[in-house]
Amino acid sequence: MVSYINQLKQQKLDDYQAVFQGALSRLRTVLMTALLAMLGLLPMALSHGIGSETQRPLALVVIGGLISATVLTLFVLPALYYYVATHPRLSRALH
Repeated sequence: MVSYINQLKQQKLDDYQAVFQGALSRLRTVLMTALLAMLGLLPMALSHGIGSETQRPLALVVIGGLISATVLTLFVLPALYYYVATHPRLSRALH
C-alpha cells in the first residue's frame, strides 16, 4: 500500500488524496485475502473431533491475527502515513 501511495504522490496528488485513493484501491484486495483465509480456517476453528484441542486454539489465534492485521492495514497504516507525510520534521528524519 505504501508503494502505491508513493506512486500516486509522484503523479502530483496531494498527501490526503494519495493516501485516500491508495487505501481505497487496496480495500478490496486486502479484505478478500483476509476473509478467504479466515473462511479457510473456519472448519478448524469449529471442529469438535479428534485433535480439535490443538486445532481450535491455533485457528482462533490466526483468525484474530488476520482481523487485527486487516484493521491495521486498512486504517492505521494510511493514517500513520498521512501523519508522517504532513509533518516535515518526521518526514525528513525517516528519509
